[in-house]
Amino acid sequence: MVILWRQNMSRNKAAKPGHFPPLRRRPSPYIDRMDTLNPLRSPQAPAGLGMLVRQDGTADAWAGLLAVVLVLLFMALAPVVARAQAVQGAAGDGLQAQVASLLKQQALPQGSSQEGAARQPWRVEVTLGQLDPRLKLAPCDKVKAYVPDNAQLWGKTRVGLRCEQGAVRWNVYWPVTVKVWGRALVAAVPLRPGNTIAQADVVMGEVDLAASSSPAITRAADIVGRTVVRAMEAGQSVRQDDVKNRRWFAIGDPVRLNVRGEGFLVAAEGVALSPGDEGRCARVRMDNGRVLCGQPVGERLVELVL
Repeated sequence: MVILWRQNMSRNKAAKPGHFPPLRRRPSPYIDRMDTLNPLRSPQAPAGLGMLVRQDGTADAWAGLLAVVLVLLFMALAPVVARAQAVQGAAGDGLQAQVASLLKQQALPQGSSQEGAARQPWRVEVTLGQLDPRLKLAPCDKVKAYVPDNAQLWGKTRVGLRCEQGAVRWNVYWPVTVKVWGRALVAAVPLRPGNTIAQADVVMGEVDLAASSSPAITRAADIVGRTVVRAMEAGQSVRQDDVKNRRWFAIGDPVRLNVRGEGFLVAAEGVALSPGDEGRCARVRMDNGRVLCGQPVGERLVELVL
């Protein structure tokens, strides 16, 4: 229809040139199309998405209004969030103070390291960790700090906190690290698995005795001649798990059994029924046929403490 009208108008204009004024191209009030599901979508959307976007800036106005609403909402909530964080921080400080007070009342590890004729007492350091910041504890009128059953103040441990009076009863554990510094053997040179330890390979140094569940070795005589099973760098503490257990005798070897008790010592002879590996119980058959289990402590020597 439109095309025919323009063709007719062109013929009339040719017949009467002064009757029809020249046509002027006017800018369209629509510049592009936008997604009907997202009125704020950029006007660069493909033309087949839906309704037209007017050139009067309606989308920009909505975007500006939304930005203003978000800013006002943030300004309104900021004080509330700040107060909540302040309350949570104050509660965390109070709980930490209770943990510190409890630890001051506990008996911390005590001992000494012997090096020659001098005995040096252990140096203990206690470091308090932090609760998970994502943990939200309900208000509590009375909180009790306690040491959990079977927990030792040695190495990485924890202290319990229990709400005893409050709308919501809760129980959490505060992480604590107890370092116990004492004299023990450290590697003087890098040691690799399969190396046999010599006297010059180890020296005495100050180490954190509680850094590992494996005991630190304090006497060179207990380690010289043994084989390394874990790599160690110079200055690293030598632990029992870092070296292979010494084998004092084999199955079938004749052994001597010392039975120790309070105020007495009984020695007897027997035959080993299991290897005499250091740190493991060795079965020994006595002359009367009785089988006992003792700790290998020397060359073909077993000790049993009653």
